[in-house]
Amino acid sequence: MAKAEIHPTWYPEAKVICNGEVVLTVGSTQPEIHVEVWSGNHPFYTGTQKIIDTEGRVDRFQKRYAMIGKKSKKKAAETDASEK
Repeated sequence: MAKAEIHPTWYPEAKVICNGEVVLTVGSTQPEIHVEVWSGNHPFYTGTQKIIDTEGRVDRFQKRYAMIGKKSKKKAAETDASEK
């Protein structure tokens, strides 16, 4: 059994507020929780995520692995041609 007077107050219907709107209710030790981002407006969950390319790393990655795929296709074509 829980000891009296040592636990915080539990709010089973705490409101999560984003941009002035109540977006959902959860159980919490605070009656209201103010957030800037939640799953309803986060780019990852809404499908509007953008890749931020710092110092050309994404381009280098794509070029490196695109070239590997092209080399293997060339080798496959060469082996097919040599077999005929």
